Amino acid sequence: MSQVLPGDAPQVHDLIGIGFGPSNVAMAIALSEHNAHVGRQGSVTARFFEQQPSFGWHRGMLIDDATMQVSFLKDLVTLRNPASEFSFLCYLQSKNRLIDFINHKSLFPLRVEFHDYFEWAAAKVDDMVSYGHEVVSVTPFVHDGAVEYLDVTVRSGEGLETHRARNLVIGTGLRPLMPEGVERRDRIWHNSDLLRKVDGLDGGPDGTHPSRFIVVGAGQSAAENVAYLHRRFPRAEICAVFSRYGYSPADDSGFANRIFDPGAVDDFFAAPESVKSRLMAYHGNTNYSVVDIDLIDDLYRRTYQEKVLGAERLRFLNVSRVTDVEETPGGVRATVKSLVTGEETPLDADVVVFATGYGPADPLGLLGEVADRCLRDDEGRVRVERDYRIATEPGLRCGIYLQGGTEHTHGITTSLLSNTAIRVGEILDSLLDRGVKSTSDEARPVADGAAR
Repeated sequence: MSQVLPGDAPQVHDLIGIGFGPSNVAMAIALSEHNAHVGRQGSVTARFFEQQPSFGWHRGMLIDDATMQVSFLKDLVTLRNPASEFSFLCYLQSKNRLIDFINHKSLFPLRVEFHDYFEWAAAKVDDMVSYGHEVVSVTPFVHDGAVEYLDVTVRSGEGLETHRARNLVIGTGLRPLMPEGVERRDRIWHNSDLLRKVDGLDGGPDGTHPSRFIVVGAGQSAAENVAYLHRRFPRAEICAVFSRYGYSPADDSGFANRIFDPGAVDDFFAAPESVKSRLMAYHGNTNYSVVDIDLIDDLYRRTYQEKVLGAERLRFLNVSRVTDVEETPGGVRATVKSLVTGEETPLDADVVVFATGYGPADPLGLLGEVADRCLRDDEGRVRVERDYRIATEPGLRCGIYLQGGTEHTHGITTSLLSNTAIRVGEILDSLLDRGVKSTSDEARPVADGAAR
């Protein structure tokens, strides 16, 4: 725990951001636009730390023909500021593709194109981020018995340094989930590994090619992986394993999509716990374990065509699950169990891909003893206010904001892009309403160990 020492008066960031994915890029943009509007005197000083060497967002999922499942208008800024120079439309204009995109008549860009937009936007605010910097700890700085600041220690190639902040915004993203007892290995992948590893399978030293892939999962990523591997390896058999009878289509109808509206966050936050649970159950089919109907139809056409031609490479092992998987010399063996008969069948493959989703990182994982001052609900979940600020003991005067990990309080949009632009605007408003104060000079790091 840091203590005030005589003459120790380091300059302080108004806000430190942990992570620099799309949510915190949007936060940086909101700050940049605010500062440009109010001038130096009323500006909010901020620094973001990202452990990756450069911006990257689910790079393993950037399959060449995969499209976004959210409208381009739900970019990093438009719902908050339609006139922003950071919008997807401004990005298109800068790339000389605006007219081409309009003629394309689609609300849903290629995922690789939207990633390029994110990179473009991140580059416009790169003066606010330090890449290759991993946050390793957060400690309280106590003055007169209250936590006035938070000291954030980061590791980079130059060692450790500590930065001080009045507020934190945590946007550390999602973590790949694997089934219990299954670890990622050379031939056992999470779908986030796909594009990073798949090139290594093209024609081994003996000229061999993959003969079989197993893809586990029933959601959008699983279906995209099946389609991609089927196209990429025309000699290989692709086995899709899932416990359902078939892929379920995503409900993207107009009324159902209202669950993603900014106003729906207010409704969800105010609702009793029983209503929250029902809303998640009612509308889970807008996002979880569902597939775009066009992709479902495409896969069905492929498998029917193969049956007609008598050359079936696309197999669907439905109402089944993988009960065991182990690497073998040159491959992997999975045990597939029928949920109807209980029969278990060994299946040898070159690779098993688990498209088993993502989960939020523990929002309090980096906070150390600061986490003990954060309040929890009756189920042990972190309590979060409507402005995305963690509820804390009165003695903690700093704001700790979450961009993710608030599904239990704010609903289904927590981990999605749909409400990002609105959310960062609400966090900025909260900072300003709480009277965040700016320093006149650029904040500097505290020497490691100072006032510790």
